[in-house]
Amino acid sequence: MYKHVKRFFDLFFSLLAISILAPLLIPIMIGLKLTGEGYIFYKQKRVGYKNEIFEILKFATMLKDSVNMPGGAITMKRDPRITPMGGFLRKTKINELPQIFNVFRGDMSFVGPRPVMKKQSFDFYPEDVKKVIFNVPPGITGIGSVVFRDEEQLITDAKAAGKDPMQFYVHEIYPYKGRLEKWYQANQSFLVDFKILFLTAWAILFPNTNLAFKWFKGLPAKPASLAL
Repeated sequence: MYKHVKRFFDLFFSLLAISILAPLLIPIMIGLKLTGEGYIFYKQKRVGYKNEIFEILKFATMLKDSVNMPGGAITMKRDPRITPMGGFLRKTKINELPQIFNVFRGDMSFVGPRPVMKKQSFDFYPEDVKKVIFNVPPGITGIGSVVFRDEEQLITDAKAAGKDPMQFYVHEIYPYKGRLEKWYQANQSFLVDFKILFLTAWAILFPNTNLAFKWFKGLPAKPASLAL
């Protein structure tokens, strides 16, 4: 029942969001066309529901060939590959808004584990996580997105501390992300989804908040190495 009702709400609210957000989306599209490399949308193949591949849609915030430049799939704070409008769009999460079309189409939900690239990201998850993480549709936001609201800063700080960014990403960030998403699947409900949506907006206004750990008492504890 939860699955079917959630899909109904995803369909209804994605259509509503497209209608309401049109006045915001159009100026952003014009701005992106006139800045950076002149392209508006970023399309990329991601792992989604039941580990099937789909194409995610975002506003373009990085140079077109950024994944083949130094840094690869890992983005750090003040990354030189970020376009003039990209920094603002990423900080405010506005770059994620085009994914409402993915939600409308059924590729994604509003809340769920973030869809990731196959080679540079999905393969980093521990095997036990790979088997279950996408037993639910991926989301625009999720508990992992809330807890790792400033992942770029974490990676930047790790590099400044002399750690290899890729090794830090694979051995510190991804195992914990996996534990968070397994917690979500064990506790998913409409109330949990609503709280995650609220926390997503709250974290944009108050980036240093730890409200998620107060609301969700059973969340896996954050390793000391991931404390900002």
